[in-house]
Amino acid sequence: MSRPGHVVSGPYAPPAPRRELVAVSADGARLHVEVHGERGAPTVVLAHGWTCSTAFWAAQIRALAATHRVVAYDQRGHGRSPAARTHSTTALADDLVAVLAATLAPGERAVVAGHSMGGMTIMAAAARPEFAEHTAAALLCSTGSSRLVAEAQVLPVRAGRARTRITGAVLGSRAPLGPVTPVARKVLKYATMGPGSAPDKVEACARIVHACPTGVRHAWSQVLAGLDLDADVARLAVPTAVIGGTADRLTPIVHARGLAAALPNCVGLTELTGMGHMTPVEAPEAVTAALRELTELYLDATDANDTGLDTTEKEKTP
Repeated sequence: MSRPGHVVSGPYAPPAPRRELVAVSADGARLHVEVHGERGAPTVVLAHGWTCSTAFWAAQIRALAATHRVVAYDQRGHGRSPAARTHSTTALADDLVAVLAATLAPGERAVVAGHSMGGMTIMAAAARPEFAEHTAAALLCSTGSSRLVAEAQVLPVRAGRARTRITGAVLGSRAPLGPVTPVARKVLKYATMGPGSAPDKVEACARIVHACPTGVRHAWSQVLAGLDLDADVARLAVPTAVIGGTADRLTPIVHARGLAAALPNCVGLTELTGMGHMTPVEAPEAVTAALRELTELYLDATDANDTGLDTTEKEKTP
């Protein structure tokens, strides 16, 4: 299936992958996977967030592909991954380990990064032996492990039961987002981005978010509303860096600080002043720099080899 939902020019237009493949999850869900860069280079695996797609990582892919092998995949129901019947944190973990198995050789390791729901995917997979086998270090961007609706500041009212109830209704709405209009851009910018976000960044995010099917957006909103991965954070033993925006309304900076305190092997907390929820787009250089640092510190020559591609992978012609 094809649902292109992204800008087609500029730094936030996704580059064409060198290779594509389909990873099959435990329940048979088929996941669209893209591979950028050369075989044999240090590998970074990218998991996007709720309502997004591989296009969300365009800036990181462009910056890293010359020196790294970059794997990005569409979460089930997002981008070019078909919708599935199951929506749960278990399914997210199943999907991630399926992607790791399809793109990495036995024992080969990568730096795994997740934004928002992608970070929750990493937490959910933390105790899996397949995750431990293939993950040298992790990066959690703009994410949290629990109390997402209660802590969200999308509505400019005092915290409490009323705000939590209304926030849950707004985020879980079945209403279609419709086309990207000037009003839609303003709403998305207010809810998900810092006040100083440039128009091209807002446009890039709006195109991606508005392309997410309404049913998929609603189904995953219900999972996020009941999220409780606090115990899983304690199992995330690999070196893990945390990034958060101080102006994030969806996962306020309290989440990043809480994760940094709870992780057994936190190797740094970066608070990006004035940035909102969409940190890989709002502050692409900072996120890319964190990925480079993690690969330099925790990947070595034995983690980059030429056998880490599934035999079903298809070469892209120039």
